[in-house]
Amino acid sequence: MAKTGLNANYIFGIAFISALGGYLFGFDFAVISGALPFLRGYFGLTAWWEGFLTGSLALGCMLGCVLAGNLADRYGRKPGLMVAALIFALSSLGMAFSSTLPVFITMRFVAGIGVGMASTLSPLYIAEISPAEVRGRNVSINQLTIVIGILITNLVNYALADNGPDAWRWMFGLGAVPSVGFLLGVFWLPESPRWLVQKGRVQEGEAILRRIGGESFVKQTVIAINRSMEGVEKPSLSMLLEKGVRPAVIVGIGLAVLQQLCGINVVFNYTSTIFETVGANLDRQLFETVAIGIVNLVFTLVAMWQVDKLGRKPLMLIGTLGLAVLYVVIAVLLKTGASSGLLSVFVLLAISVYATSLAPITWVLISEIFPNRVRGLASSVAILALWGAYFILVFTFPILAEQLGTYGPFGLYAVICLVGFWFVRRNVRETKGKTLEELEDTFITH
Repeated sequence: MAKTGLNANYIFGIAFISALGGYLFGFDFAVISGALPFLRGYFGLTAWWEGFLTGSLALGCMLGCVLAGNLADRYGRKPGLMVAALIFALSSLGMAFSSTLPVFITMRFVAGIGVGMASTLSPLYIAEISPAEVRGRNVSINQLTIVIGILITNLVNYALADNGPDAWRWMFGLGAVPSVGFLLGVFWLPESPRWLVQKGRVQEGEAILRRIGGESFVKQTVIAINRSMEGVEKPSLSMLLEKGVRPAVIVGIGLAVLQQLCGINVVFNYTSTIFETVGANLDRQLFETVAIGIVNLVFTLVAMWQVDKLGRKPLMLIGTLGLAVLYVVIAVLLKTGASSGLLSVFVLLAISVYATSLAPITWVLISEIFPNRVRGLASSVAILALWGAYFILVFTFPILAEQLGTYGPFGLYAVICLVGFWFVRRNVRETKGKTLEELEDTFITH
């Protein structure tokens, strides 16, 4: 036990295993960047089909979010995580053995279902098992595993790139390995104690809470959960429109959409397209994906260090404003045909700003701001909006780049970031250091 009475090692262990869903999220998210140069030739992709193939993951994610919310509230968080792991494994093999474009897109859509489920359930589960003083850090572990997944995937892609025109099959197929590891890890996880108490399985919930923080923690947490559940009905969409819930839902959806339409994910997914504009060869394009993965990882660690110190809102404000400025510079560099080295500097700066702010903090806030009685459903709706925005972003980028030039979309993303700065400043309240139950009062009066 830690001096605070919390079993820090146990808490970190279950948070880390749950967050391995984020690793698989990072894999499916990043693998397309290294594979696209091969897929363009194999499937003869036009700009439209390139955008749809890339975005098909997001369409699956949207369905996964819907399924996750229902599973989470009816059967618990753990079964949902197990289903997500199984879907990851099967879809990885499905993409690797695809022989036609429709089959490949279908398998990528199925992979998206797993990503959508994991992106909903992993941060939700971690938030519910974590005491308030370490919740921000623990939920950020999910983002850390995402960026580790991105980095390792980019390294593997770089290593496989010289293995001929079918290298993309190995890039996708190797995703089955961490998927099976995640599935085995989930068997060890306990169910969310908050979900157990809400379902009347109080003794089971208390046993898990006792292992997390001892008797005093058990009593305080159970009392707070029961108080938050007084007079509660079965979660429904109509509940999300209630006066006491609606403000949190608006903030959650707004942040989710902002995280995607801010534009950074075109850098992750279309690295090769962006750097090809300034004359970089395939080797340099894939090297840039590795550099992006390293910077993403380093600055995600910075975010984990600061999220429970500096707070959520200041980091979000810094991120939106910083990205707006950097996008203007990147647009100018692309338009003027600057060297790939100079472009790389500002792209990596943009990645560092995003990794310290919008990337992890959005997931933290979504896991925190909703009332206990609708958290599973409300989280699913917010993340559904996130993946809808991601589809719009990655589907439109190749088309906009073809019509406006590669630099054109970055001007649009700069404007969106400025709108996001205003939204965060006006609507988001600080959540660090408060229990999930205390935050209900914050947003009821928001």
